[in-house]
Amino acid sequence: MSRRDKLNSHKIDSLSYRYHLLLLALPMLLFVLVFMFYPRLDAVTVLPLILLCTIYLFGYSLSYYLYQGRLSRLWQHLEQVVHINDSTFELVHLSSQYQDEHAFLNALLNKAVSIVDGAEMGSIISVDPETQKLNFESCVGMDLQKLRQVSFTLEQTFEYRLTQGRCDRVVVINDMENVNSGSSLSAENQRLLLTAAQIPIRSTLSSPIHIDGKLYAMLNLDSGLAGAFSDYDRNLVGILTHEASNAISLYQKSQQIRKLASFDPLTGLYNRQRFEDLLEQWPLKSRQDSWLLLLDMDNLKGINDFRGHQQGDEAIRSLTRAMKSQWPEQALLARFGGDEFVALCEGSEQQLEQDIAALRDRLKQDVDYPLEFSVGMARLGPDWQQALKDADAAMYRQKREHKAPKAKHLG
Repeated sequence: MSRRDKLNSHKIDSLSYRYHLLLLALPMLLFVLVFMFYPRLDAVTVLPLILLCTIYLFGYSLSYYLYQGRLSRLWQHLEQVVHINDSTFELVHLSSQYQDEHAFLNALLNKAVSIVDGAEMGSIISVDPETQKLNFESCVGMDLQKLRQVSFTLEQTFEYRLTQGRCDRVVVINDMENVNSGSSLSAENQRLLLTAAQIPIRSTLSSPIHIDGKLYAMLNLDSGLAGAFSDYDRNLVGILTHEASNAISLYQKSQQIRKLASFDPLTGLYNRQRFEDLLEQWPLKSRQDSWLLLLDMDNLKGINDFRGHQQGDEAIRSLTRAMKSQWPEQALLARFGGDEFVALCEGSEQQLEQDIAALRDRLKQDVDYPLEFSVGMARLGPDWQQALKDADAAMYRQKREHKAPKAKHLG
């Protein structure tokens, strides 16, 4: 059972019938006692007593009705806050299912539009921290391609103007057309903003999203009705964007952790563990052979010793760039560690030999010193571990062949 269901099964501050009777009976009994000790008790003096009791009964009933109404509104607010918390928790918990941050923001915006009652449309606008330029990252109920044609900066937004550049609170706009007409936006940009929505936007809630103390984006929730949003909605969206900031921050950190677990930090290629996971899923095609290539740099130790480890790291990156250029999409590339790399390619043996020769030429053009490598190649079959062993043996045979001429020359 979710937390919201548990909350719905309880009542807040409910009063028993005995408590109601006590609150009603005691004051009325006091009124009766006062009138009983009144010197002249007759029909004329009883009428004020009845009137006083009636007024008290009416006042008590009205105050209780208003009190319960306020409790009901607070209860609804609590339910929505809990719903916001549950929604953002669900987004973060399922963050691995989103392909990228754009897909995550789409899911977040859809949740926001569904939570706030008056919202019919919405958008998330990212802020470039360097140039302060804005870009529409996601939208609901609007044409995203049309919105992305709008060219404007943070200073041209009503969020910036209404907060005197602080962008630190939620603002409500009930007349979008007049607000945009008073800005420095071009007529074309104003037209795009007003016509991108499926229905004309009359009201907007705009809230800044800050991550690590910096303005990351703005969340806009829109309605086709004038005055669609109240102060209550403003407060709710403030809570929503606070939770959204946490959700986006956690999503970014989870993606960074995932990247560190799957990619080599120096080259950006897959690491060995991730490569082997993907290798098990590689589809073997009957019309085209798949090949495993193991590459090992021959002279990295000499580069580190004579040119320094920074130049050695640059040599590794040079080989990485050459591999990515030679196999931009067709191959699965990884760094196994140190100076050893692996590539999973499709094609004929002759084609791959030509690719390796082209790879050596690319390296000669990229660096001004000799940068050499040995390579072993093996056809990939159902037993990929055996293919790795065969490629490794072939690579070391070639490495010994490369060392033999040097040893003969030194002798």
